[in-house]
Amino acid sequence: MRGKLYLCATPIGNLEDITFRVLRTLKEADLIAAEDTRNSRKLLNHFEIHTPMTSYHEYNKYEKGRWLIEQMEQGKNIALITDAGTPGISDPGEELVAMCRQEGIEVTSIPGPAACITALTMSGLPTRRFSFEAFLPADKKERKAVLQELKTDTRTIVLYEAPHRLLKTLEELYQELGNRKIAVCRELTKKHETQFQAPLEEACSYYRENPPKGECVLVLEGRPRQELEREEQQKWEEMSVEDHVKLYLDQGMDKKEAMKQAAKDRGVSKRDIYQALLDRD
Repeated sequence: MRGKLYLCATPIGNLEDITFRVLRTLKEADLIAAEDTRNSRKLLNHFEIHTPMTSYHEYNKYEKGRWLIEQMEQGKNIALITDAGTPGISDPGEELVAMCRQEGIEVTSIPGPAACITALTMSGLPTRRFSFEAFLPADKKERKAVLQELKTDTRTIVLYEAPHRLLKTLEELYQELGNRKIAVCRELTKKHETQFQAPLEEACSYYRENPPKGECVLVLEGRPRQELEREEQQKWEEMSVEDHVKLYLDQGMDKKEAMKQAAKDRGVSKRDIYQALLDRD
């Protein structure tokens, strides 16, 4: 009988946040795969858990992942833990889960702490729709591309950032996305937890004078929908009716469909579009 993979969420700062179910799973598993065994050993020692442990991290995830699959195929149950929070969110657990799915090995996730959700819920920004981006890419070209995508995203945006890069990231967000509201959440669930909510321009000024310590979660206001609609409307108004209809013809629509869509974009009737084309001729 095959074993299972258990994704065990661990505290992001406060040890009291661990669940009874996670503790039981860690004790009963045949093996614990940990992102950092030295860090995780402190957690396990605190709760008097003596299950054997092995490392599974970004730099051995493919080789060790295959070995872990073999162990589960032999019937062993494996508990996966990350340095803090829920495995599979912005860490190599994602790849191990994919490998298990590919091999038909059962995966179960035991709910618990996640820094992105903790910050989102305390941010005061809309939570119904949000985008989790983890860390922005280090590569300049890739980073620029992601920021361009975020420009038009109307959802609340959640990012992770290291303290020494926080100011640079805030300045880039302000430059590329404008003066949106942001919540900077630091040292979540720990003794010195702080939350700073302000427009981006004010946040930049604050952190120039007050360099942060500890990992940060940024919760950023999405693009206001009204602003996006105004920009879209302006784009159509600057385009001739003829070019507007041609845009949809080039996309494969017939003339009737193209005129109908152009009318909808411009907030006018199809008759107005037809008349404008006649006048053009």
